[in-house]
Amino acid sequence: MRVFIAGATGAIGRQLVPLLQGAGHDVSALVRDPARAPAGVRAMRGDVLDRASVMDAVLEAQPDAIVHEATADPSANNPRRMRAALAPTSRLRTEGTANLLAAADAAGTGRFLAQSIAFAYAPRGPRVVDEDAPLNLDAPRQLRSVVEAIADLERQVLGASGVVLRYGWFYGPGTSFASDGDTARMVRRRGLPIPGGGAGMWSFVHVRDAAEATVAALEVNGPRVYNVVDDHPAPLSEWLPEYARLLGAKAPLRLPLWPVRLAGGPIAAEGMTQQRGASNARARAELGWSPRHADWRGGFAEELAVAGS
Repeated sequence: MRVFIAGATGAIGRQLVPLLQGAGHDVSALVRDPARAPAGVRAMRGDVLDRASVMDAVLEAQPDAIVHEATADPSANNPRRMRAALAPTSRLRTEGTANLLAAADAAGTGRFLAQSIAFAYAPRGPRVVDEDAPLNLDAPRQLRSVVEAIADLERQVLGASGVVLRYGWFYGPGTSFASDGDTARMVRRRGLPIPGGGAGMWSFVHVRDAAEATVAALEVNGPRVYNVVDDHPAPLSEWLPEYARLLGAKAPLRLPLWPVRLAGGPIAAEGMTQQRGASNARARAELGWSPRHADWRGGFAEELAVAGS
């Protein structure tokens, strides 16, 4: 296929481009600076938030598929300022998706894939949920607009018979969980505690595994939603001490819930104690995909050993 990517220079984009090329696809990428385009791709100058430049680029590329991986996540997250920090990404998910879909329609592009997240489910029901579970549209105020933007992206994409990929928490090169990432720095400072028992469930996925699932999803005729996560969602109380150990950091602090709620607000408290994990059963069954890093424990160990060598 001719595949057009928005977000080719991000953590997953850098993994996705060579996989697409290795599978024989012809890849073009929307980039603001062509000098930053990945090797071997056709660089198309433009900005996802500039509809005219998106339209020009897509009409010139004439892709068979568009993959929307564009985000603008901050390098560091403060739960109390999450709405402001993630506002640029929310615009990419709402306005950017609309621009890319309009260009896809104009170019007659038949397939559209977009990045969503698998950790925005409502904190009710089973501890591990599938794609039919509701999103957390009643989230605390600082998070609500972020989830609303995710829901808007998904409505747009599914309404255009596209495919939504709800990725888990990324780890691997270029992510927050890499040895030089923001989460690693927080854990080394003991700035990420385990509050109130730490029962919140986290679903991880290595960025290369996520990219491989994305390549497989190009064969899907939508509308469809997939959780792209590993096989073993884990509570904070399980994965965080192991991650700290692998980093060579001190064990995380164990605290009552109230000081974490006071410092980080209800978003931090909810994520650490009530967040739902995600099941990958549908992606396994329908995409013929299985993550090489099937368990975060081995994946963390592999990545951090490589980084420390």
